[in-house]
Amino acid sequence: MNISRKTFLPAAAVAASAALAFSASPALAAPSDEASGHTSPYTVKAFPAKAGESAPDDITRLGDSIYVAYQNGVGPMGEASTTGATASTIQQYSLDGTPGASWNIKGRIDGMGTDAAGRRLLVTTNEDGNSSFHTVSPSAGANAVKDYTYTGLTHGGGTDSVKVYEGKILVTASNPADTTGPALYRATLSGSTAALTPVFTDNAKAVLANGPQAGTTTTLALTDPDSSTTVPSQSPRFAHDFMLDAQADQQLVFARQAGRSQQQLEVLNLAAPVDDTAFATQHAQTLWITDPDHNTVYAVSGSFRAGQAVTSVTPNGSHDYLASLNLSDGSLTAIPQLASIHPKGLLFAGSR
Repeated sequence: MNISRKTFLPAAAVAASAALAFSASPALAAPSDEASGHTSPYTVKAFPAKAGESAPDDITRLGDSIYVAYQNGVGPMGEASTTGATASTIQQYSLDGTPGASWNIKGRIDGMGTDAAGRRLLVTTNEDGNSSFHTVSPSAGANAVKDYTYTGLTHGGGTDSVKVYEGKILVTASNPADTTGPALYRATLSGSTAALTPVFTDNAKAVLANGPQAGTTTTLALTDPDSSTTVPSQSPRFAHDFMLDAQADQQLVFARQAGRSQQQLEVLNLAAPVDDTAFATQHAQTLWITDPDHNTVYAVSGSFRAGQAVTSVTPNGSHDYLASLNLSDGSLTAIPQLASIHPKGLLFAGSR
């Protein structure tokens, strides 16, 4: 979701951005860190959008393919783009970045996740309103796309991020009308209906995870539920939790046993608003990044650590940038060697 930006890009990141230049073709790049005189520890491959596709956003992996959602300028309530486009595109890539099949879905794709057990993609459209749910089964040929109508959508807005957590499909309740409705839903698919039931609300109770009042209970007042992910076992904190990003609120909500009677929430306050967050599950794993400003998808390999959390910081007055997220205190450390990338969707993926 577009929000009012609140911070500025660090000077070091700005300087690095001027120093770096990435090829606009699927070629290796080894940027130099001119400030230190050393070669960057990262290797970057850039994959420009295919003709007619624009504004890459969410990214996910299913099997040995990467899938990228291109919004094509469609508005957050499904409004036609300035060129008349009314559909988003899901583009398949092999792990080496070679484009494959593609599918068009009416509206603006705002959430895309993977249902590995069902061998399908889970897709939401239109984060601000007029929202709907879709699945894409890449092996189903002409019948790949299936559309669903929501029931139980009660928070007054649309839907955004979608993830499978402990076998349940969880959907973010974006653009809420107030701070009393559901922040997160569970979706149950049957026929052509996606039935939604609340998991927790925008004003749920949560334990503060950082700051001088850490360990005490607070009442949330979420205004901008947005992206989400599952925290892997390699993470130094919040392992196995479901994580919801409240972007404009500068908070991450961690739900242990989300959707169960034993559910427990913790909230981590951040130094700046963030969008997608991805966790490395092994050392030197490849980080895939969508960059709508440059209409490009990047595959970055290098010195990522198992358990490291990397996030897209969305500052006021400058472009988005990559940072490492400290899960202890909510601080954000820019990655200056990658500052010329303006990140949106993030995905760590191995070679197989």
